[in-house]
Amino acid sequence: MSEDPQHTLGALLARLEAREQQIAEQAGAAHEKIAELTALLSELDQATEYIKITRKTLLELPDEASPPTHAPTTTVPDNAACRQILAVFAEADGPLRARHVCEAMDLEIVPNNVNNVRTKLKRLVRRGVLTETEPGLFTQPRP
Repeated sequence: MSEDPQHTLGALLARLEAREQQIAEQAGAAHEKIAELTALLSELDQATEYIKITRKTLLELPDEASPPTHAPTTTVPDNAACRQILAVFAEADGPLRARHVCEAMDLEIVPNNVNNVRTKLKRLVRRGVLTETEPGLFTQPRP
C-alpha cells in the first residue's frame, strides 16, 4: 500500500498549516497578555510614584507635637501700649483675656478698646513675646 507522494505531501502541508495557525493564535494570546501586564505594570509604577510623593510630602510637614523649626522672633514693639501690656503680664499670675488686660491698664471696657488690645496681644503672639494657650487666652511663654 503505497500512498501517493502528492497525497502525503498535501496532508503534511495541511498539518503544518494547522500547526502554524495554532502557534499564531497562541502568539496573539501571548501578545494580549503582555499588553495587559504592561498596562498593569504601568499603573503599579504610577501608584508607587504617588506613594513616594505622598511620603515625601508628609515627611516634610512639621510635626505638630514638636515646636516649629524656626522660632518666632521675640522683638518687642517699642511703644507705650506694648510696654503697658507686658507690665500687666509680668504681674499676672495666669493667662489673661483682652478684657482683663484692659481692666489692668485702667482702660474703659468698650468694644473698641478690647479689640485694640486683642489685636496687640495677637501681634505679640506672632512675634513670640506672648502665647495664646486657647482662643482669646494669652500668657507669657514658659522657658
